[in-house]
Amino acid sequence: MSAAIVDAVRDIVGSENVLTLPEDVAGYVRDWTGRYQSKALAIVRPATTEDVAKIVKLCAAQNIAIVPQGGRTGLCGGGVPRAGHPSIILSLTRMNAVRSVDPVGRTVVVEAGVVLDVLHQHVLEHDLVFPLMFGAKGSCTIGGNLSTNAGGSNVVRYGNTRELCLGIEAVMPDGSVINALSGLRKDNTGYDLKDLLIGAEGTLGIITAAVFKLVPNPKVTATAFLSLPSLEAAIEVLNRLQDQTGDAVEAFEFMPRAAVDVICKVFPDTRRPLDGDVENGVLVEVASSRPNDSEQGEDGSIRLQIEVMELLGDLMEEGLILDAMVAQSDQQRSDLWRMRESILEAITENGPAYHLDVSLPLGRIAPFVSKMDVEMARLGFQPLTVGHLGDGNLHYALAAAEGQDWELLPLEAAKEMVLDHLIGLNGSFSAEHGIGQSKLGEMAKLKQASQLAVMRAIKRALDPKNIMNPGKLIPEK
Repeated sequence: MSAAIVDAVRDIVGSENVLTLPEDVAGYVRDWTGRYQSKALAIVRPATTEDVAKIVKLCAAQNIAIVPQGGRTGLCGGGVPRAGHPSIILSLTRMNAVRSVDPVGRTVVVEAGVVLDVLHQHVLEHDLVFPLMFGAKGSCTIGGNLSTNAGGSNVVRYGNTRELCLGIEAVMPDGSVINALSGLRKDNTGYDLKDLLIGAEGTLGIITAAVFKLVPNPKVTATAFLSLPSLEAAIEVLNRLQDQTGDAVEAFEFMPRAAVDVICKVFPDTRRPLDGDVENGVLVEVASSRPNDSEQGEDGSIRLQIEVMELLGDLMEEGLILDAMVAQSDQQRSDLWRMRESILEAITENGPAYHLDVSLPLGRIAPFVSKMDVEMARLGFQPLTVGHLGDGNLHYALAAAEGQDWELLPLEAAKEMVLDHLIGLNGSFSAEHGIGQSKLGEMAKLKQASQLAVMRAIKRALDPKNIMNPGKLIPEK
């Protein structure tokens, strides 16, 4: 039967777009983290939504599971098949067209296989910006961003992928196609199906295209690295900057000393922004598209940058900031962002680590970090924390403290302690990386039973054969 399915799929997309040889499929069946590896009947690479619909109908008729896959940058095993269900991997990377840009309505229609950075460069030609931004932008794809409701550094101003999306095109489990790419900002005609499919990790349907909001290209940015006396002070600084700039803060990234130390260890050419030990570092960026903010004085100074420097000076006088470095060139700004975006690679290269992707109300971040850092050190771990502090999202990674053997550390006890404290503070154990396979245990234990029941009911209604990325997101009873 499997051979017949593969042959039928070849008839749809062409033999060259169906991969079955072990050396060809190896990169597709292994998760980026290396934790998950499985098998697939084939890797199928459709070029059109019509191709996807035909493949889904074929698989539905034969009860073959479909695992959608994009740029393969996920961290939770969401794009790798689970054992026990014959599966094909549906790679959407050939569906890589930017279908249209509407400069008047400031929207773009883009297919699921478009790489995020390609979209950035495309709309920039129209002096517009797609403000979804994170380190994997050079390889992640739009379909994966939608599937996991990806976040990143600009969420503080623009929101997650869901907030940027105005409509989708998707193939449902029966092969029918939903086309909702009108780009309307108001459309109260029933259930919002796009919001149901965004963040569903391919378990309810396959998003093949989407229409997104665009924003004006900033005329000027002010980027700085701050040394702060505490996390509590960081939240106060964030709010003051928001108040004084009219919510123009685009990024507010927490980078404590331990994280910067690891970056500098793994990438020794990294230049520290400030001298001395910076226990609580923050990378902040303010941006404006207002012409007045980009006005240049006789001495070459730019208005927004001067205003931000003056505000930082006031905060230093109040003791809320200990030291600050304000980027004076595009190169200095680029160096700051390169440092921030290299953290995941640096932690990975540094040695074994367990990554927690959590979110908390802003006022509870400092109590969480201060208590957990002490408890994790007591257990022999070195917390390597970075975070999108502006929206309450922390990437709380646990590595072995100096002199400790990772294999002997009580990781399960540490995870349980972190999650118990997190839930006690009304936090979430998954902020922007998704659930995939890796967090099914947390979903079963920590997600409200009534919410899981609704999720299972929706899954049964839309995908009664359970062929859409089975074994992900929703834990089995």
